[in-house]
Order: sequence, then C-alpha cells, then structure tokens
Amino acid sequence: MKADAGREEALDLFPELMPIEAELEVYAALVRRWQAKINLVSSGTLDDVWLRHFADSAQVQAAAPRVRRWVDMGSGAGFPGLVTALLLKGQPNAVVHLIESDQRKAGFLRAVSRETAAPAIIHPERIENVMPRLAGQIDGVSARALAPLTRLVQLAEETLQEGAIGFFLKGEEWRDELTAVEALGSFSCESTASRTRKGARIVVVKRKASPS
Repeated sequence: MKADAGREEALDLFPELMPIEAELEVYAALVRRWQAKINLVSSGTLDDVWLRHFADSAQVQAAAPRVRRWVDMGSGAGFPGLVTALLLKGQPNAVVHLIESDQRKAGFLRAVSRETAAPAIIHPERIENVMPRLAGQIDGVSARALAPLTRLVQLAEETLQEGAIGFFLKGEEWRDELTAVEALGSFSCESTASRTRKGARIVVVKRKASPS
C-alpha cells in the first residue's frame, strides 16, 4: 500500500478537510517520522492515515460544528482532538485541550501543534487530574479507542454535568456500552453510524434535563 492511500476518499467524505490539506500533509509526515521511535498508530494503518485517522477524526467536529471549546481525553497521536483543532484553526475563541499522560506522545502532539499552528493546549498529565480544572470551560468532550463508554462518562462526568456534550468514537461494541451508560440514569445517549468504519458509531452523551 502506498503512503497516503485513502487520501482522495477522505477528502471526498469530508470536503472540510481541504482547507487544512497542507497542515494534514505536515501531520502525516510527522506521524511517519515519529512512528519509528514510538508507537503512535497501528502499523497496518500507517499508510492509510488520511482515511483511517484524519477522516475518522473529522466526524467529531462535523457532528458538532458550533462547538469551539473542546477537551480530548487520551489523545495519543491526536485522534480525534488534534484534527478537531486543525478544523477550528482561525475560528474565534477556538481551543482544544489535548490530555495525554505519555510524555513521548505529548511531545509528538506539541510538535504537530507547533508546526501546524493548531489551536491546541497539551496537558501531559492524567485525565483525572486535568478534567476537574476544565469543568465549566468546555462545550465538547471527545475520545477514541480509550476506554469503555461508562468509564469515559465517569472521567468526563463533572464537565458533562456542567453542560458539555460528549462525542465518543466507538467500535462494534457500542450497543452494550450504550445500555450501560443509560442505566446510570443521569445521561442520555444517541448514536449515528460512522462514515469511515463499518459497524462503528459516534456516540453522543448529554446530561439529562432536570424535571420541571
């Protein structure tokens, strides 16, 4: 498979990536360069970064086009949070907080953010330590391939209770996880089909409205 396979398909699926195509080229090159030192993505997706990672990540901002203040939990190589930040580049008051406790991966995120001028703030700390500080300052919470949905809700609970909305990219196990979150009673869940992965979903979690 040649490098950047799936690029045209990614751009067809999400034309909003076209204005940041140059930044994504820089991002993809940095992924390949750093992958030799640290495990950023699975080796099988290294040549398909555009579709498997950029387009997949773009679904989050597409699901919430008006959200400008984000936190991305367990950012890893920056998916979806750093792609969200690039899509918001130039927007007033846009900021994406990227939480990644692995110091080497946090260094990678800083490098990409610096070279692409993404409106991102890197937090090289544990999620449990950062999220309480951001409660009330965030409108959207994202995560991909981090933890079961119930754990994601627990990590983001204070922020969600303050009115932020969770947007979580989940695989084929999403249905059972959805039931578990709804059993908690405090949150409502909706889901839509992924546009890039068969069987995957984007799960949206909101605080339930208080009875009037």
